[in-house]
Amino acid sequence: MKLSRRSLLCLTAALPIPFALRASPARAEPFAGAYDITASPIGEGIWLVRGADEAIAFANGGAIANAVILSCPEGGAILFDCGPSLRYAQGLAALARKLTGGPVRRVFISHLHPDHALGAGAFDPAILAALPATRTDLAADGEGFSDAMYRILADWMRGTNLALPGLAVSPGPLTVGGRKLTALALSGHSHADLVLVDEASGTVLAGDLVFHDRAPATPHADLALWRASLDQLAALPRRQLVPGHGPLDTDGRAISQTRDWLDWLEPALNGAVSQGLDMAEAGQMPIPGRFSTLKMARYELTRSVSHFYPAIEAMRLPRIDSPAQG
Repeated sequence: MKLSRRSLLCLTAALPIPFALRASPARAEPFAGAYDITASPIGEGIWLVRGADEAIAFANGGAIANAVILSCPEGGAILFDCGPSLRYAQGLAALARKLTGGPVRRVFISHLHPDHALGAGAFDPAILAALPATRTDLAADGEGFSDAMYRILADWMRGTNLALPGLAVSPGPLTVGGRKLTALALSGHSHADLVLVDEASGTVLAGDLVFHDRAPATPHADLALWRASLDQLAALPRRQLVPGHGPLDTDGRAISQTRDWLDWLEPALNGAVSQGLDMAEAGQMPIPGRFSTLKMARYELTRSVSHFYPAIEAMRLPRIDSPAQG
């Protein structure tokens, strides 16, 4: 497949490249890996499936993002995100049927990143739902994401193919199988970040706009838009919040924790450029002690340097190979 320059840049930014260089060696025996997918009840008819608080790697099969199963009063299930692969999504669907007694009626995809979206191929596109901009992003970059995930995860990805959502989500109230939800079209972590509010349980499904006890990932981030989205989330009435990564938040801490990291990150990177640090040095800058409990903090700082540093350098540092102005 021929990748565009934009796709290659997106893949470089979005995926943990060091792991891509360590793809599993070839094996003659059949692949015996299996996802251990378990769900914890977090309300009446709603279950949280936790992802590993790790980077995408062969050892975890790429199952690092949270997913949510909701039961429908009229039977069947709703999924919010569907994991990184066909194998994972099939297991998630089987678990949803066991918990709810019926098939999956609707799969909402929060945003384009492969740990949340590439399992979509396990379902009929007619029940896949996403914001229109997410569908556009997946059409542009999904095949490239898939290729990169195959290199990292090897046999975990067997049979996984890109599937584009057949349903466009519009902001506002919606009902699936008798379950009442409200959709919000936000952005900042990516170009389009879908948030669902479940009326019955008072649960906000925030996707990757919120990270809890884990440093935020920034491959497609617009930090100003992200802050604005966090302000909107903070104003929502809620009983609990499911982040894209990390444990369930029941005390409102996750939004402020995510905001605190973003508020520190931007001036820290600008300051590193002003000090003349190169990218390797910036990735090793001190991280404030208040973030000591965040998993993946050094890893995500290093990735954020690769995401933002070239643009900051271009903006803040004068060129020395151009004629002097004035």
